[in-house]
Amino acid sequence: MKVSILIMLSFLTLHFANGQDLFIKRTSEPILIDGVMDENAWTEAEIADEFRQYFPFDTSLAIMKTEVRVTYDDDNIYIFAKMMSPSKRDKYVTPSLRRDYRGRAFDGISVQLDTYKDKTNAFNFGLNPFGVQREALVSNGGNITSGGGGGNRGGSSFSTTWDNKWYSAAKIFEDYWVAEMAIPFKTIRYKENLDTWYVNFYRIDSQDGEISTWSPIPRNLSPVNLAFNKEMQFEAPLQSPGKNISLIPYSAFKVTRDFEEQTPTETEFSIGGDAKIALSSAMNLDLTVNPDFSQVEVDQQVTNLDRFEIFFPERRQFFLENADLFGSFGSFSARPFFSRRIGIAKDTATGTNVQNPSYLGARASGKINNDWRIGLMTIQAAKDDEIALPSTNYTVASVQRKIWDRSNISAIFVNKQAFQDSIGGEFTSNPANWNRTFGLDFNYASADGKWTGKGYYHRTWDQDDLDSTYSAGVNGALSTYRWDARAAIRTVGANFNPEVGFVRRTDFLQNTFTVNYKIYPAKGGVQRHGPGFDYDVIGNERYGITDWDANILYNITFRNTATFSTRLRRQYTYLFDPFDPSGSDGIQLPADTEYWYNFIIARFNSNQRKPFFFELSTTSGQYFNGTRLNLNGSVTYRFQPYGFVSLDFQYNDIRLPDPYSDSKLYLIGPRVDITFSRSVFWTTFVQYNSQINNMNINTRFQWRYAPVSDLFIVYTDNYFADVNGRFVDFSAPKSRAFVIKLTYWLNM
Repeated sequence: MKVSILIMLSFLTLHFANGQDLFIKRTSEPILIDGVMDENAWTEAEIADEFRQYFPFDTSLAIMKTEVRVTYDDDNIYIFAKMMSPSKRDKYVTPSLRRDYRGRAFDGISVQLDTYKDKTNAFNFGLNPFGVQREALVSNGGNITSGGGGGNRGGSSFSTTWDNKWYSAAKIFEDYWVAEMAIPFKTIRYKENLDTWYVNFYRIDSQDGEISTWSPIPRNLSPVNLAFNKEMQFEAPLQSPGKNISLIPYSAFKVTRDFEEQTPTETEFSIGGDAKIALSSAMNLDLTVNPDFSQVEVDQQVTNLDRFEIFFPERRQFFLENADLFGSFGSFSARPFFSRRIGIAKDTATGTNVQNPSYLGARASGKINNDWRIGLMTIQAAKDDEIALPSTNYTVASVQRKIWDRSNISAIFVNKQAFQDSIGGEFTSNPANWNRTFGLDFNYASADGKWTGKGYYHRTWDQDDLDSTYSAGVNGALSTYRWDARAAIRTVGANFNPEVGFVRRTDFLQNTFTVNYKIYPAKGGVQRHGPGFDYDVIGNERYGITDWDANILYNITFRNTATFSTRLRRQYTYLFDPFDPSGSDGIQLPADTEYWYNFIIARFNSNQRKPFFFELSTTSGQYFNGTRLNLNGSVTYRFQPYGFVSLDFQYNDIRLPDPYSDSKLYLIGPRVDITFSRSVFWTTFVQYNSQINNMNINTRFQWRYAPVSDLFIVYTDNYFADVNGRFVDFSAPKSRAFVIKLTYWLNM
């Protein structure tokens, strides 16, 4: 008897010492994905329960109970989840029936799989009570603070633009709902012969305003943070899923016309496609031939009163898997590689982005082993005589080495090389037209998730052989129960020029610091609130300090998902170049002048669980040598579950003393998004932008007739926004385009 007790105690000690939290058995029984738990594998499976609250508190068990079971076979990993929800059969919330739902209010269950066990990257699969899927890639350890209440605002560390094949079903019952998933091993990347993964499950319950996680996560961090995942033990080590090749051919028919240039109507039929080839269970090769991105929705326009370029995120599938291996270097304002420089060019006539065709491309990315990741990409873009763009090759190589528990060192090399002619003729490189960038980054994340940081150094070269072609920086952040603090120092040389990157400004040294204190009331409608302070100082050797601002701020997060923030700002700006702050091409303020001004910044987001909700923000007060009255926002009505109608708007009333220009700038963007089912969608997006004198109409119909296989019908019009005092002259369009595109995902 004593021997048996000692053996049992030894087993339990080993079990918990290894952090093993969920053992999953292999099944030989077929699993039908129907939302019914009638297979024996489910009754024999261990149960992951005892979820902990993440929001509004993180110190107790979840009020709404959740149970998750997991099993697997040679082809798939299966998840069955049961979400208790007493008396809420008709009260579940979803933005629509569209795939990849996001927002601050919805119901859903998500599973997060760290298949590499590096606590840095993961796959996220989610399902809501209406059977709507979403899948996402988590990078950078999920090290984004939640911002309170939203739960899923992972920023660039959480990307739902990635698509892949998996299967699911959901059913709603009187006092609970269930979700059943089958995730093919061929859909995800993992290291062969591992018998454990890290895993977490989290649930969002909108009606009760509760977010809960299986493995507890402090509420000052994001629920997608990978530092706290538990270990999932397979019955036997995982083997390669076998041949894993997917072909995604497309055909497209386009009709376009440029009315400004008075060119005749152009028609084009094109075929091409992508291929995804698994070089190993952890390494993937993406190939593309004559890629077409016409199904991508237009960018949401903004009124730009800044002196610098605006960043728009990448949404094209070819660039998304392991995107952090290429696009996470540097800082938000100085990145050595930005994939939107490839395949998209600026149409100066309309102020919108247009396609720059590419001949072909290849992209290999993934894990070599548990410590090393690599990324290699090359794309040959076509020439465009209309905008004097030569055929150009873009080649990028990156490597990442894991160190310590959750940190890494990464390097990147980017080469842009112009060619003399197209593939149809002489095709030789142009030695007088090239640009290269090298970068080295160190990314730090502590084991407990409290500390994060980065240090980097980048340099560019081109045929001009200039000096001061560097970008460097160091930053750090601390997130605890009571305090959030961030500090950074960045510098960019005067001639730093990554032509395949994104740089808002050059020739500066910047120092920033932010601190917030958080108060958590035990009762009432406020989840947390607290004051803060931050400053931002920018200067250079030639002019000294050119910009600074100091802010006193206050943030409030409500338990009903609403948020409010405000800050009082004192700002200083030195203009080293002429600039028109009215944004209307008026008389510019002269160079070598300086301005001090005070204004208020405030934002309120209402309760998104309601059918009607809104967001309002303002940046108003003194503005350079005048004043600015600003109101931004959106108003949305959700007719659940089939979609929503919304109106985005931006208004700026700028008053400057004579002889400078006053201006009233409007940006109005009504949108209709209807999901007739989980496979048929229709979106119409209208954008009236007085600043660039453009009105854009984009309407897109999508039919997902098979998994990850779509028919797109897209119509786009651009008009002058103001002609002879008229609001819009619909009789005189700038340009027009009509596209029909068919794609099909075929697994070989």
